Amino acid sequence: MAVSPSLVVFAIVALMAPSISLAEDFVVGDDAGWSLGVDYDAWAEGKQFFVGDNLVFQYTAGAHSVYKVTGDEFQNCIVPSNMSLGSFTGNDTIKMATAGNKWYICGVSGHCEGGQKLKITVLDGAAPAPAPVAPGPDSTF
Repeated sequence: MAVSPSLVVFAIVALMAPSISLAEDFVVGDDAGWSLGVDYDAWAEGKQFFVGDNLVFQYTAGAHSVYKVTGDEFQNCIVPSNMSLGSFTGNDTIKMATAGNKWYICGVSGHCEGGQKLKITVLDGAAPAPAPVAPGPDSTF
């Protein structure tokens, strides 16, 4: 009984699939972007962030800013004295390089106090890959 080459290829792909992962881009606030009036706790709820994923902060340049802060600075809306994320372009992408709690605030006066702040937890490891689909009886590889 000969083993079909397509069956061998499928078996290899099925075994490798759990280790294959793709970084995901999360546009903070979805269509509303990084702005006042968005409930960022609700936006983050139910989402899983993994090392390698990206947060994309979209906003009108000059109207907002994004600072990576400590938990204490987040709680008290303290804007750090450094430019923690570099330039504020209105399309700022932050790669999640390490696991743990991450905090971000808008540094424009009153915006953090008005709710423009985000707390997430980044998980170690990669996002789970989709389950492989077994070929049907009529499939050809």
